[in-house]
Amino acid sequence: MKQINYVVTNRLGIHARPCAVFAQGCTEFRSLVRVKNGEKEANGRSVLELIKLGLKKDDVMTIKIEGTDEEACYDAIMNILDKEFNAGTSGDLFKIAFFGTKDYDRIFFTELIKEKGDGTYNTEIQFLDSNLEPETVSLAAGNDAVCVFVNANVNGDVVRELHKMGIRLILLRCAGFNNVDLEAAKECGITVLRVPAYSPYAVAEHAMAIMQEANRRLHKAYTKMKDNNFALNGLLGLDLHNKVAGIVGTGRIGVCMAQICKGYGMKVIGWDAFPNKTLEEQGILTYVDQEELFRTADLISLHAPLFPNTHHMINEETIGMMKETVMLVNTSRGGLIDTEALIRALKGGKFHAVALDVYEGEDDNVYNDRSDEVIQDCITARLLSFPQVVVTSHQAFFTKEAMQAIAVVTMENARNFNEGNDYGNAEVKAQ
Repeated sequence: MKQINYVVTNRLGIHARPCAVFAQGCTEFRSLVRVKNGEKEANGRSVLELIKLGLKKDDVMTIKIEGTDEEACYDAIMNILDKEFNAGTSGDLFKIAFFGTKDYDRIFFTELIKEKGDGTYNTEIQFLDSNLEPETVSLAAGNDAVCVFVNANVNGDVVRELHKMGIRLILLRCAGFNNVDLEAAKECGITVLRVPAYSPYAVAEHAMAIMQEANRRLHKAYTKMKDNNFALNGLLGLDLHNKVAGIVGTGRIGVCMAQICKGYGMKVIGWDAFPNKTLEEQGILTYVDQEELFRTADLISLHAPLFPNTHHMINEETIGMMKETVMLVNTSRGGLIDTEALIRALKGGKFHAVALDVYEGEDDNVYNDRSDEVIQDCITARLLSFPQVVVTSHQAFFTKEAMQAIAVVTMENARNFNEGNDYGNAEVKAQ
């Protein structure tokens, strides 16, 4: 075990921003980090718990680190203490209109912006229930930036309207950016910053969870049990052990999914436009071309970004290459799959299981409670009619760890823009 006794010298105490940076740093390591202030104790990975410690100037912050990588964790924490815990200076008060926010967004972001002045995020947020689209863009007036999620419509007209209002920054509290007209943003001189990675584990774990739900018909089993029906008909699944998993897109999320599949005893193959040969050297997967992956994989998991060359990569032709009993899961972007082609194949008896966290036509449904409505969208209804299909509402990212990471990185992006700092790999530019 390693221990650090740190005397707080910051006149503001350990306020929200250093708590955020500290917690996010701890999530990179396996070691357990506990932080104490007198009798109060917090998990070092939790921003909210650290804030509740109420560490003030001259308090002693006791940090205990225990685990297999405690040495590396110790060095990282010491670096954070040296660089991030002094007051520093801040730019002017920065105003952001947060579109499409829910209660869970406000829980994390509100705590990060309570303090104002030097060393803080020095930000004022206007939380809006409405999503950003042509009809609501006027709500951004009076702000320096807007912050949106994956389901916002930031098309060229919206971007130009934002420019007229003096908006200089579009913050994406997500990794995907296909919903933003980057060419229009470039023309208007608006910077676009995203969250490149939050929790790849959250997305990959959800992908396997809904894949197994579809494979083993757990959604049907649950409903049958509630009706006192204990028969097993309609619930027959497939072993994953010794099957072939095909990972399409081998970035951080794809690698996590590959490792999960390895844990199930699967042979893992992968395709990526830019193969990472280190993954082959480490024995995580073997790269093949797209056609071989589609022809040989028993489970196909999509983790590729949505670009013109990946749009509808799952189409009538590529579905025709796949095994009749193939399992398909998509937690990336709906546009990767031609939904009409998928439905035709399902009607023809193809696919043992299909698990979709995203799909074309989801926009009106995502994050909205429509339980009192008759859903008119035929794609959603048709997908839900197939017994081997499981659909969730774009929730793969939705864990406490991921929400914390999204909040921290989004606010760091805002701070970097306001103070003229380097953006790292957060900036998105038109190609």
